[in-house]
Amino acid sequence: MVETTDIFHSNIFRGKTAFVTGGGSGICLGMATALARHGASVSIAGRTQSKLDSARALIMANVPNAKVAVFALDVRNPQLLESAMKETNERFGSIDFVVCGAAGNFLCPAEKLSLNAFKTVIDIDLVGTFNTCKAALPYLKVSKGLIINVTATLQYKGTPVEHLLSIMMVHACAAKAGVDALTRVLALEWGQYGIRVNGIAPGPIDDTQGMSNLMPELMRENFKRAIPLERFGHVKDIEFTTVYLCSEAAKLVTGTIEVVDGGEWLAGPMSVMSVMEDEKAIEADLKKKKDTFQKSKAAKL
Repeated sequence: MVETTDIFHSNIFRGKTAFVTGGGSGICLGMATALARHGASVSIAGRTQSKLDSARALIMANVPNAKVAVFALDVRNPQLLESAMKETNERFGSIDFVVCGAAGNFLCPAEKLSLNAFKTVIDIDLVGTFNTCKAALPYLKVSKGLIINVTATLQYKGTPVEHLLSIMMVHACAAKAGVDALTRVLALEWGQYGIRVNGIAPGPIDDTQGMSNLMPELMRENFKRAIPLERFGHVKDIEFTTVYLCSEAAKLVTGTIEVVDGGEWLAGPMSVMSVMEDEKAIEADLKKKKDTFQKSKAAKL
């Protein structure tokens, strides 16, 4: 796959600063790396200091001379976000791009989902996104900057195996639907300040931990064949969309949710069902993943 620098100039974000939540791993780390690759100073925020340190080292390894700051914080705490934004602005001189990507998810059918577990995902994904946007507002007013909210496609159709009751993500679907609405409303309200607000909705992204945690192994090839472009996404696909939205090429684009999924959500659940060969085996695999997730995640919520 080509690099973003093969399409966009390598220094288009020189003198700009990005603040990225959830930047310690996965898609958001890729987004932060792409912005640094094109000249932006980058602050990444997450809950685990060791992950943040590893993320900074990875960015520095891929982008020599990159300027990277890290902040260990919880997006549910607005005071910590305000402090990190203030320090970022003082250190780098501005905040031009904000990526809201902190998220939580696990597998659990709604019938067995506790209020605390449901509320935790809402608080991280939706309230955390609002907290981040609000903390960044004073600086984005000055820079006439951009917010990118990382959302999903689950809420457009339910999960692709919704008929199998062993997998449900009602908590994530509700949270991401809220993020979509928040994106559009903020685009309307904050356009007067020259601030653009958009979303990126990744589909199945193959090189992420979430994909390995949530996608049944027996379903992978069938699922891929049901995607119109017949491939899973990669973090690099999200990097391209990020650079585009942050660039002057998208200066009139606001209030949009850029779906990056190869047409998967348009195809819908039934296209996946039509190519399944062993539903009982898939159901057993889903149950195993759900049980593993509940043991490792739900107990912490």
